[in-house]
Amino acid sequence: MLAVLVNCGTVILGSIIGLLFSKKFTDELLEMIQTACGVITVIIGLQMAFKYESIVYLALSLIIGGVIGYAIDIDGAILRLGGWLQKITTPKKKTAVEGDLLASDITLDEQKKHNFAFAFLNASVLFCVGAMTIIGSFKAGVEHDYTIIFTKSILDGFMAISFAAAMGVGTAFSVILILIYQGGLTLLSGVLQPFVTDSMLNEISACGGAVIIMIGLNLLGLKKIKTANFLPGLLIEVVFVICVPLVKGLFIN
Repeated sequence: MLAVLVNCGTVILGSIIGLLFSKKFTDELLEMIQTACGVITVIIGLQMAFKYESIVYLALSLIIGGVIGYAIDIDGAILRLGGWLQKITTPKKKTAVEGDLLASDITLDEQKKHNFAFAFLNASVLFCVGAMTIIGSFKAGVEHDYTIIFTKSILDGFMAISFAAAMGVGTAFSVILILIYQGGLTLLSGVLQPFVTDSMLNEISACGGAVIIMIGLNLLGLKKIKTANFLPGLLIEVVFVICVPLVKGLFIN
């Protein structure tokens, strides 16, 4: 778990640095930073997406996974979790006249809530989706080799600086899901490692890359995509990689 805690620490540190710098930035500069984050995120996603071995697996996984995610509203659940985290961590402000709020104040509060949840959602998905998370967790758990996770921690730290500066403190709270997801993989690595092949990692990486591209498009304001709804696609990829060869083997035999 040491590597996971280091990863969480770099994200928190990066978020703090980003928040400190953001106070000195103009709205125009913050918008430019968010655009840069979007472009970088798309590039990272493209690098991962082109690792696919079967475009059919990738297409079906995204479509089926998206339908499942839509049905159970994963994106909404993560956004609500982000809103709840903001509610319990942000002190309530007392007004001069109880219950007398201007419409502009309500709008501002809703915007802050959206930014917090939006940052929490996108940072959580970005930091948790990818082959480095899976491989790094397995190597840390089984071989006690922390190289990949430490490298990922550095990259996540710098991305956290940009995300926090552009979108706010919600970025830092993504460590909750990093701790649960990455920590869980590390603890279960001994059990799961025999089932994880190079082909599976490539397909998962490709599907994760496609989701990360969606995050980039959101950050660039090109399209509003509920990215988390596509996360079940990662599991669908695993099912395809495991089951399709077995089915083919039955027909051949």
